[in-house]
Amino acid sequence: MASSQPLIPIHVSLQELAKEFKVAVPDRYVQENREPTVIFNGSSPLPSIPVIDLKDFIKMLGTNDDNLKSLRSVCQEWGIFQLVNHGVDKLLVEKMKKETIQFFNMPVEEKQRYKLEGGEYEGYGQTILHTQDQKIDWADRFYMITNPIQRRKSHLLPEFPPSLRDTMENYLQEVQKLAINLLGLIGQAVDIDKKEMVDKFEDGIQSVRMTYYPPCPQPDLVIGLSPHSDATGITILLQVNDVDGLQVKKDGVWIPLDVLPDALVVNIGDILEIMSNDVGPAKSLLTITGDPALYKTLVMEQYLKDFFSRKLNGKTFIEKLKIKSSEVTET
Repeated sequence: MASSQPLIPIHVSLQELAKEFKVAVPDRYVQENREPTVIFNGSSPLPSIPVIDLKDFIKMLGTNDDNLKSLRSVCQEWGIFQLVNHGVDKLLVEKMKKETIQFFNMPVEEKQRYKLEGGEYEGYGQTILHTQDQKIDWADRFYMITNPIQRRKSHLLPEFPPSLRDTMENYLQEVQKLAINLLGLIGQAVDIDKKEMVDKFEDGIQSVRMTYYPPCPQPDLVIGLSPHSDATGITILLQVNDVDGLQVKKDGVWIPLDVLPDALVVNIGDILEIMSNDVGPAKSLLTITGDPALYKTLVMEQYLKDFFSRKLNGKTFIEKLKIKSSEVTET
């Protein structure tokens, strides 16, 4: 029977619980219907996730439209790319990595100060459950909204250890500037007016997710994070260590992503897909193309609540936002 509110797993910390699992994984974590991953057999190379050099891209902007065409193609065909020479201070990035590791290494009693509460989706814990028999991802996670500042939960970021709090504040400022820059470039590439992009995102919702995947005795039986698309404009991912695990689904198959040194991974989220009318829809784009809106318009706050009220399951949530042909009317 489905619950009217998200449920909280019995064990707050998989990191602690996993220390007891020396041989086998409990059935609650076993995912039997996993989709296959592309395996390199030596005869043909794996498809390569696109790489964009932001410094070179900006240098060529205005003199060569091929860059914007290429960016449009990457967004439409892949929806994800690695970003190098992104301009975020390298020392700050390394400090953010170190602080993230230290957060998950804190005593479990300390981390429970930030635990998920019933009906909430911000805080520390395992997978948010929506049914009693739901399978659990092999991960501990921490999620919170950090912007606008008045949306912050008082017991989360403000109560972090000072070093982590200050480092994260500085990192978030840098990443927010980068995100606005990228959104402006992507807007140009997909014909969305720059002012409209800035108005939508400049002081919009910014959130942080930190995820820890404990060592597993049977890794082929579990999933670190259920397949999903992100409820964002864009997601900027920082991989903390050298253990790869991120996979991208393209043309029906899952492709592992080997993150380059010093690169950030940029993922096109549902909000930007909605705004670009499949790459509420951007008015400037609809004016240029004359195409009807493919998605419903809704307030971001409600979008997030609806997103977290459902189990992660590919792109099923964004599909529900598509306007059916019977709903389209002319004005």
